[in-house]
Amino acid sequence: MRTVLVLTVSLLLFSCSPDTDDERIGISGDSFLIFGHFFGECIGEGCVETFKLTESQLLEDTIDDYSGQQLNFEVLSDALYQQVRDLPDFFPLELLNEKEAVIGCPDCADGGGLFIVYSKNGTQQSWRIDQSKGNVPVYLHDFIDQVNARIALINQ
Repeated sequence: MRTVLVLTVSLLLFSCSPDTDDERIGISGDSFLIFGHFFGECIGEGCVETFKLTESQLLEDTIDDYSGQQLNFEVLSDALYQQVRDLPDFFPLELLNEKEAVIGCPDCADGGGLFIVYSKNGTQQSWRIDQSKGNVPVYLHDFIDQVNARIALINQ
């Protein structure tokens, strides 16, 4: 009898696929994800890169403001959008519960930082995240890698 119970519970646990809407942020309607990186001790165009991902477009900031306070976006090609449109799938939901807007010490040791803004239904949350994984929670590690990979794809 115990074997049957264990087998039944196992089948229920492992045969059901998780509800993906509960595991990802949504980018639809007026919601968007802004992502980018910044490096203070840096020379050139790649020092500050900021992008905005909407339901149907990828846009690039033309101001390159280190603080992230001034943004002016221009639409990029659909081909670039197609390459990065899955980034929200990697957004860790734990980030939405962070009490601090600054995580780690972004760019303190000239290692750079990430700039992230998520907006849904007119409510925005933003974070500046240290690029050094030793200074941030483990749940952010994969997201940091994914953001940096998408920025590299865009800048090829």
